[in-house]
Amino acid sequence: MSWAVEEWKEGLSARVLQKIHELESQVDKLKKERQQRQYQLETLEAALQKQKQKVENEKNESAILKRENQTLMELCDNLEKAKQKISHDLQVKESQVNIQSGQLNSSKKDIERLEQELKR
Repeated sequence: MSWAVEEWKEGLSARVLQKIHELESQVDKLKKERQQRQYQLETLEAALQKQKQKVENEKNESAILKRENQTLMELCDNLEKAKQKISHDLQVKESQVNIQSGQLNSSKKDIERLEQELKR
């Protein structure tokens, strides 16, 4: 079949045939270059999609970590409030113990005093 494609060139001068050959070579070269660039474009598009997916995954991970961080901060706040309440309750109880200890000591002195009076 290639002979039929070449048939139209019969009878052309050597100079014209040379120019046709140069143009065909240039066309072949441009086709190969186009194929290479198309391959490069496809490769770059694939890499771009991969990077976009990576960015999307990192955004999702970042959102998850932000929510987790917020939850942990709320938990810390709640624990701090609970600690303050327990500390306050402890102070109240220590105060009550001190009051009762003072009352106990006072009662012991009263008992000792009454026992001394009884002995007399």
